[in-house]
Amino acid sequence: MLYDNLSVNEAGHLSIAGVDACELAATYGTPLYVLDENRLRARCRTYVQAMLTHFAPGSVPLFASKALCFKGIYPIVQDEGMGADVVSAGEVATALAAGFPAERLYFHGSNKTDAEIAYGVKQGVGCFVVDNVDELQTLSRAAQDHDIVQKVLLRITVGLDPHTLAAINTGKVDSQFGVPIETGQALRFVEQAVKTPNVEVLGYHSHIGSQIFEPTSFCDQVDRLLAFACEVRQKVGYVAGTFNLGGGFAVRYVESDPQVDIAANIKAIAEHLNAGCEEADYPVPRILMEPGRSIVADSGVTLYSAGRIKTVEGYRSYVMVDGGMTDNPRYALYKSAYTVLNATRAAEDANFECTIAGHCCESGDRIAEGVCIARPNHDDVIAVLTTGAYNFAMSSNYNRLMRPALVIVANGEARLAVRRQTVEDLLALEA
Repeated sequence: MLYDNLSVNEAGHLSIAGVDACELAATYGTPLYVLDENRLRARCRTYVQAMLTHFAPGSVPLFASKALCFKGIYPIVQDEGMGADVVSAGEVATALAAGFPAERLYFHGSNKTDAEIAYGVKQGVGCFVVDNVDELQTLSRAAQDHDIVQKVLLRITVGLDPHTLAAINTGKVDSQFGVPIETGQALRFVEQAVKTPNVEVLGYHSHIGSQIFEPTSFCDQVDRLLAFACEVRQKVGYVAGTFNLGGGFAVRYVESDPQVDIAANIKAIAEHLNAGCEEADYPVPRILMEPGRSIVADSGVTLYSAGRIKTVEGYRSYVMVDGGMTDNPRYALYKSAYTVLNATRAAEDANFECTIAGHCCESGDRIAEGVCIARPNHDDVIAVLTTGAYNFAMSSNYNRLMRPALVIVANGEARLAVRRQTVEDLLALEA
């Protein structure tokens, strides 16, 4: 099995954290998102402990809500000592509705609307990650209207290519995110920000991309941020006390992906940062990171029911499932690789090569191509692994399909966290 929380039980079915996947499908229906709470908590603890151990006091991980946002996630990450990164008024509202402290929220986004900024300030969001000069000015006015000084981080683009997928590379110079160092705009951005009324600049934010397996790219990022911080200290007189390094640690989607030692990577980044600060005689900043995928992805499994199964002679076999791009658009967007299992026949040989196709009337609606599973029958439960991140969060109602339910499993039991959409839900907003 790809992960140690997965096994085959006495019935020959896939077991997820001690819960029979076929029983989950029978009880809650399919498609169904399943989230292993204990595995999720273990990922949170890895980040919290490693950052407490290796980085400066006050360093903390922030859960990237865009990876998986529903009310039930926030009590878990709060309980484990994390903050949260949010990117819209909707994510702010979801976190607050779950009782998450507003002061532990960091509000991101390259195009926050004026209304979102005013809402965030009114709700007491702890820190805004300011993307550009226009946002800085709007935020200043909103803070002044509420008679507060708003804490901010300034998003800086370091011009770094971590050799990840272009669609998820956010650190290059020509990006819609942040203000680039290379053009000289970042220096002017800081110079203006530290003079802006009703705003307190805590430091810098930078994000270089996703699915990064090694610490090397983060060390390069630290070098560029530190060099920039030293330049700002010299020319502007401002010393940043916080570096936010963003997210980006990778997860295993298939057996060929390497294991990622998150704690070891954090230790390597910290040692590199400390050495650089000592050489530059720069105060070691506290560090924030924004793990999302690496917190929730491998805690998630999506269950489907097999529908029509057919073979195009001389070409390939298709296994149609009752979900697809509406609950997992990542294959259509990125050709993302997945591990697929026949959960009903998990003890049998996986020797049936097939393409897993979805329910939508769309030729691109596929979840995986050329995967080998135990030969399925109609209504067998098909499990797709590592779907905790960017699946529920990116789901849609294309073809008027209903969004799936989400259940959380822990200690051998399951509980419903998000109910399945109904036709009444689909029609509720229509005149």
